[in-house]
Amino acid sequence: MLPSLDSVLTTAHLAPSIFDTPTQNNRQRLLSFPIGKYRNSLIPLEQITEILRVNLDEILSVPETPSSVLGAYNWRGDMLWLIDLEHLIGGESLFEDEPLSQQPIAIVLQVDNYYFGLVVKSMNEIELHDLKALLPAKPGSLPAHLLPFVTGYLPNSSTVLNPKAIAQFFLQA
Repeated sequence: MLPSLDSVLTTAHLAPSIFDTPTQNNRQRLLSFPIGKYRNSLIPLEQITEILRVNLDEILSVPETPSSVLGAYNWRGDMLWLIDLEHLIGGESLFEDEPLSQQPIAIVLQVDNYYFGLVVKSMNEIELHDLKALLPAKPGSLPAHLLPFVTGYLPNSSTVLNPKAIAQFFLQA
């Protein structure tokens, strides 16, 4: 049985008070998590459907898929494609850091009518940011292999991921 969202949030040390705090000055809530050497990456909370821990033994690998695709996972009785986010952007695969200290986390996103999970090793916290301060992702501002998957970056160097671009890359592969 998969842990509830509450237990994942507790395990990840997310401050529950952030949900009670009204946003001010156009700031949005974003989930922060580390990927590789790019410090923090962020995804707006309203784009996230669910967060769950993944048992790697329950992932069905699918032949002839890109190496960044971990496989299919039973999610609510449906098939959920899981993508190794760090490997997708040119970093190490989840399996290169064996044994993992804990089960990885899937951030379930919906793009149009398509659901998929971005698998990461850990989460940091929910942060408040004004996305009007977002700087455009352009050559030279970020590593080339990361550019297609980000909307931009904040002055503190956190990248804001673009789930639609990730889904398009995955669907074309």
